[in-house]
Amino acid sequence: MQYIVKPAPLRGGCIAVPGDKSISHRALMLGAIAEGDSLVTGFLPGEDCKATLAALRSMGVSIEELDGTTLRISGVGIHGLQPPAAPLNMGNSGTAMRLFSGLLCGQAFATTLTGDASLSGRPMARVIDPLCRMGASIDSNNGLPPLTIHGGRKLSGIVYSLPVASAQVKSAILLASLYAEGHSNLVEPATSRDHTERMLQCFGAKLETADGEIRIPGKQVLQAADVDVPADLSSAAFIMLAALLAPECEVVLRRVGVNPTRSGIIEILRQMGAAIEIELCPSNGPEPVADIRVRSSALHGVDVDPSLVSLAIDEFPVLFVAAAAAKGRTRFTGIGELRVKESDRISTMAEGLRRLGIQVQETEDGASVFGGAFTGGTVASHGDHRVAMSLAIAGTVAASPVTVLDTDAVDTSFPGFVACLRAAGADISIAQAPPTP
Repeated sequence: MQYIVKPAPLRGGCIAVPGDKSISHRALMLGAIAEGDSLVTGFLPGEDCKATLAALRSMGVSIEELDGTTLRISGVGIHGLQPPAAPLNMGNSGTAMRLFSGLLCGQAFATTLTGDASLSGRPMARVIDPLCRMGASIDSNNGLPPLTIHGGRKLSGIVYSLPVASAQVKSAILLASLYAEGHSNLVEPATSRDHTERMLQCFGAKLETADGEIRIPGKQVLQAADVDVPADLSSAAFIMLAALLAPECEVVLRRVGVNPTRSGIIEILRQMGAAIEIELCPSNGPEPVADIRVRSSALHGVDVDPSLVSLAIDEFPVLFVAAAAAKGRTRFTGIGELRVKESDRISTMAEGLRRLGIQVQETEDGASVFGGAFTGGTVASHGDHRVAMSLAIAGTVAASPVTVLDTDAVDTSFPGFVACLRAAGADISIAQAPPTP
């Protein structure tokens, strides 16, 4: 499919975006290995999370879908998972593959994790190495998927300094540590999102965090818990930027997760001159929740502080568009991790913005984006959901229509993206891609 976005004034209003993808994955996994029934509300029914749900069902976990966003998970306990009859397909989800790697290396059976063409090219050695140091046995395709995780191995706690800040690697080790003898101590070079730590404690696990270090004892048992998944800040970022760029517009995004370990997008946009207000809401869960009020703003270029990179790692495609619409130059450094996401996001965003008339200079670990006016045209997303949505936002303020190619992957993280943009007043439509000649 492809998007056709025509410039149109946004009318604003109150918008609800879907549940948080990262939290939905973790709620499924921890609920599955807990003792008792867990109720998950606000679940994201995107393709990535559906892959996690299907994998757990194939390992004997009963998950009842009460409605589109509410699940009842009948936990099987820490050792209750059963051998699947076939390889587990993670689709496009790097989160699912990396977290399952940690969870499954403590099982008594072997499992193979596969994925689509994009996921099959994403690096997994950064997970495999620490897990094998704990005693796991994992086969790969030279550090790439598919992964075969051999069961029945005795795991031991690990003292490990992560080479780069990565919530996925950290989470894989924490999940494996539940099955290990002794304590594990993890040290992060910079703060990464802490959803796993918060949710483990919600399910009764003991762990300590202080000064960038996490200490977790092994051989733990989890107890069922109810999880209210907030709206996804990464998804909200697209609507936020559309409102910032539109004339005389105000948007309120309801009950969005504002975890401080991933709110870098808000801080960076504010540094660029964005009018963003955070109105905290009552929350029964471990995650802070807020209504986010965004008003039209004149953005200006900045040098983005590299210390904020790990707090906004998924939002840089939308920040590239913000930079392209800002006055002056914005310089991004320390974002080399983007080159091994669903696409090389530095390269694909630079390519897309250049096609829309924006000057971009790439470096190995960053880029300089020079603000200008979007000309309109046809851009390629390279099958990357965040690139596709970011370039669609550029289309809302372009001089002429923007066609974004290959947008099917958007459903992995933001089902209903088009409906949300239309609700705010955007002129966006979906068209079938023409057949390949």
